Amino acid sequence: MATLLVTTRDGKQHEIAAETGASVMQAIRDAGIDELYALCGGCMSCATCHVHVDPADLHRVAAVCTDERDLLDSSEHVIEFSRLSCQITVSDALDGLRLAIAEEG
Repeated sequence: MATLLVTTRDGKQHEIAAETGASVMQAIRDAGIDELYALCGGCMSCATCHVHVDPADLHRVAAVCTDERDLLDSSEHVIEFSRLSCQITVSDALDGLRLAIAEEG
């Protein structure tokens, strides 16, 4: 179990519990944060679970694969700290991970 600190688009921070082995996307949705659409359900076929990982925490998540980068490039809100939350697997090492839900589009 890890605790994630999620900032929603309105600037509010939510501390959520995340099960080890789940995706960050699943943890955010299970916490009732509905502005993360995740339309494909985690199949990496859309970019509606786009988040920005805090720069200080980026080293704690696995590197972006080519397919994820291609999907992220379709967003006008992509930055160097962008990730698809469906591609980040929760582990104890991510306890305290800070991220923000990206703007739509």
